[in-house]
Amino acid sequence: MRIMRLKEVMDTTGLKRSAIYKAISEGRFPKQVSLGARAAGWVADEIESWIMERIEERDMAYEEKKKS
Repeated sequence: MRIMRLKEVMDTTGLKRSAIYKAISEGRFPKQVSLGARAAGWVADEIESWIMERIEERDMAYEEKKKS
């Protein structure tokens, strides 16, 4: 298991810090894991799964549009 810090999550997803925390508060993004008193990170597999879900949503929307 690998933990990603905020900068890596931002670089990987293309999202800014504020967008990540807003999506977390809305339940649309994986929650961070506490690593200590002043440190947090995200489980890399959860971030990768979140990205794959976005790709699947895009592909399903494309298929639906193609059928119309």
